[in-house]
Amino acid sequence: MKKLYFLLLFFLCSISVFANHITGGEIYYTYTVGDNNTYNYHVTLKLFRDCNSTGAALDPSAAISIFSNSPSNGFPRVNDFTSVPRSRIDVLNLSSPNPCIANPPLVCYQVGFYEFDVTLPATPEGYIIAYQRCCRITGINNLIGSSSVGATYTAIIPGTNSLPTAPANNSAKFRGVDTVIICANNSFCYDFGATDPDPSDSLVYSFCNALSGGSTAMPAPNPPLNPSTYTTVPYANPYDAGSPLGSGVSLNTHTGLMCGVAPPPGIYVVTVCVNEYRNGILIATQRKDLQIKVGDCNIASAQLKPVYPICDGFTRTFSNEAPPNPAIHSYFWDFGVTTATNDTSISATPTFTYPDTGVYVLTLIVNKGEPCSDTAYALVKVYPGFFPGFTFAGICANRPTQFTDTSRTRYGFINSWRWDFGDLATLADTSHLQNPTYNYPSANTYRVQFIVTSNKGCIDTIYKDVAILNKPPLSMAFADTLICRGDNVQLHATGTGSFSWTPLVNIINASTPDPTVNPPATQKYYVLLTDNSGCTNTDSVNVRVVNFVALQAKPDTTVCLTDSLQLFAVSDGLRFQWSPAADFTNATLQNPFVRPRAANNIYTVQAFIGSCSTTRSVTVKAVPYPTANAGPDTVICYYSTAQLHGQITGSLFTWSPTNTLTNFNTLNPIATPRRDTSIYILTVRDTLGCPKPFSDTVKVIRLPKIIPFAGRDTSVIAGQPLQFFATGGRSYTWIPSIGLTNPNIPNPVGRYDGSFEYITYRVIVRDSAGCADSAFITVRIFKTVPKVFVPSAFTPNGDNKNDIFRPIAVGIDKILYFRVFNRWGQLVFETTENGKGWDGRINGREQKTDVYVWLVEAVDYLGNKYFDKGTSTLIR
Repeated sequence: MKKLYFLLLFFLCSISVFANHITGGEIYYTYTVGDNNTYNYHVTLKLFRDCNSTGAALDPSAAISIFSNSPSNGFPRVNDFTSVPRSRIDVLNLSSPNPCIANPPLVCYQVGFYEFDVTLPATPEGYIIAYQRCCRITGINNLIGSSSVGATYTAIIPGTNSLPTAPANNSAKFRGVDTVIICANNSFCYDFGATDPDPSDSLVYSFCNALSGGSTAMPAPNPPLNPSTYTTVPYANPYDAGSPLGSGVSLNTHTGLMCGVAPPPGIYVVTVCVNEYRNGILIATQRKDLQIKVGDCNIASAQLKPVYPICDGFTRTFSNEAPPNPAIHSYFWDFGVTTATNDTSISATPTFTYPDTGVYVLTLIVNKGEPCSDTAYALVKVYPGFFPGFTFAGICANRPTQFTDTSRTRYGFINSWRWDFGDLATLADTSHLQNPTYNYPSANTYRVQFIVTSNKGCIDTIYKDVAILNKPPLSMAFADTLICRGDNVQLHATGTGSFSWTPLVNIINASTPDPTVNPPATQKYYVLLTDNSGCTNTDSVNVRVVNFVALQAKPDTTVCLTDSLQLFAVSDGLRFQWSPAADFTNATLQNPFVRPRAANNIYTVQAFIGSCSTTRSVTVKAVPYPTANAGPDTVICYYSTAQLHGQITGSLFTWSPTNTLTNFNTLNPIATPRRDTSIYILTVRDTLGCPKPFSDTVKVIRLPKIIPFAGRDTSVIAGQPLQFFATGGRSYTWIPSIGLTNPNIPNPVGRYDGSFEYITYRVIVRDSAGCADSAFITVRIFKTVPKVFVPSAFTPNGDNKNDIFRPIAVGIDKILYFRVFNRWGQLVFETTENGKGWDGRINGREQKTDVYVWLVEAVDYLGNKYFDKGTSTLIR
């Protein structure tokens, strides 16, 4: 158990020692007077740690060694201080960042100080003070694998070789405030300046290599290793010791002020060396190694490009080049036209038109008169009329392609050219000549970039695709031609360069692209094209010579009158003429379309080869189309049929569809449509030479079905008027007309004297087309006073006989109420409708045999009140 505890403790301690935590450091010293050629020095090691680091705390002590600065002797070790105690920790915390910075990063460093005194004799070589520690923090942008890269911090005590008084030296001490916020892609300055108490010393600054030191196997070397083993850190492209923050950041060699445009967000190792010169002689070099944090923030600032050339007019749109920042509330632009008073703007992105050419001073002020105000200046050079361009000649691989600058400028002169010929296989495809040549290695399309500038500050870039071939383009107007013996023909080749035709037989202008030839027999001519780079291409044309024109026309044929027909001529002719031309769409085609105008037509065609020609003819018979007339559209009643009446001129005919036609193989079939609208098609064909059918249609409309209604059977008393209401059509006829006021209207009134008890009427209903159907109504006539008849008993057993207990009103205009009560006085049914009754149920439950009381009150047809009551028995 004790052994396990020891191993665990050792493991935890190892993690702490190896933990990534150091973010920078430096060593400096002060000199106090010694004696007997010895010198006293107070040495300070200063280590930086990010307050927000999750790595180990600053070590309680440090191992520091002093070596002889004698490379030829292998840097002999002079003294080891294996446990220099940490004297204090200072916290550098930027607690109140600039309010003009948006999204400022947290900047806080713990600074550990380790101090000791040492007395050293003066030597010719002097000394190196060194401290080593692993490892740097994870994720440093300009290093490769930073979490396993250590650091070495050194200081130089000069020897007498440089100057006899050099050992009496105080090292330069960096004075910069390390809590500085740097925002990515923003302008900044960071002070690496140092102070030197020695009045005769001068300081010169430079970027230098950051040194590695320590390892994962030996995180804190005790004592530090020999200087001969010191190596530079592995910088990540595109960064290096001379540009640790990229090409946009530089160091002032006289002041130590590092300024420029910050790189992308991240952490970067920056090492600055300060060289101490005494009386012009270098005596010592001090180093400061610091990991600088670049935040994803931006500063409310005004930034402009140094120069804004306007070369294509007088107008330009400007904008602040600094990243957007919410602390910027306003903009003020002064466009620098001293003779104008309206040359200002408060827009964020103003557009301004300058009145004339010249150089103007542009001023941008953000937050003018407010906190976070900033000002930037730039020159605006207005010199319109700058037109860059170029041409090229020679497009063969492995031959020189000549590029010619065609740029023009109205003001000043063109003063620089930058060509990139687009050959991705090499870096040597550039030129600064005005009119360079370039040999492309293979056929391909190359993207050429041309950057041209003028002495007025104009600059522009244009691109052009250059197609490089294995041979120059050469095309022929035709590869084969035909002439009549004795005729001339002009050949034609297209290309850039010089032409040479062979053989030189019956040819004129053989060195041009368009020679004229007249060979007596078939001859092939060859052309050689040579471009200005010496690249060549060849092609040929065959000139066939004939004594006559071969021509054969299409055989005689038949076509439907008014239709078009394509005629064909089989021939080796080169030109054709058909006649009469008025019938043709284009009478000069070899195979034209013709529309005959008469029944019998003779067409001739003449084929030409130069002065040779041959004529042939063809007869085209035009036969009229057959005709069909399916007859007029018709309307029929719902249950009726339609007699169709077709007429044709032709040999054959058919009707369709046939499933609702009777005798469909005749011109007069009978249609029994099954739909409200049916279409029947009569198609006719002929055998006289026009094979195309002709069709006509007839529409049969079936009227909707009539639904006649005469009213429900009813009863009246003698002398009572009865109002009829028939529906379903447009006209009505009542049969018989006995007792009716008008038998030809839908709503006659009937009156009866009581001479008969029943009468049944038939009403014939007709629609707008005269289609008819009929309905019936029976009227019973009572010889009595107005009365409501109520049965004395009913049997609700479901046999459809006397199942309902209901009132039957005769001579009554309306029932005010009809009510039924059980023996306990409970209302079991009530209605005001004549003929509506009770089914013997209460709340859905069948009632047993019993006697029920009924009451009825009504108004008769004369307007008199009517009342009656009684009992009825429910029988089960």
